[in-house]
Amino acid sequence: MNRIIFAAAALAASAAIAYAQDPIVGNWKTELGDTAAIAPCGSGYCITLKSGKHAGEQVGNFNGKDGSYEGKITDPDAKKTYDGSLTVSGNALKMKGCVLKVVCESQTWPRL
Repeated sequence: MNRIIFAAAALAASAAIAYAQDPIVGNWKTELGDTAAIAPCGSGYCITLKSGKHAGEQVGNFNGKDGSYEGKITDPDAKKTYDGSLTVSGNALKMKGCVLKVVCESQTWPRL
């Protein structure tokens, strides 16, 4: 009987952890078709490319919660870092990177 109670408690705890996970966490498909993983790191979230010619490179670091984030994004080809913002809505991540908050570019990545 104790095993059944323990198993039920463990299942409930794992469901609560999955539900509490921030919406930004997961794998996303970049505009170039590569896979980018967003995971907790430090006090925020890091973006690491998992496929393509820059696989293994960290290209972003953001802080925020509940679908809205601010931080830095790096263009791995140009090796330049920009101020950025991310918003998550359903299975879409909208990313915006700006130079001096004047010249901005946006991309939308679908969740994998």
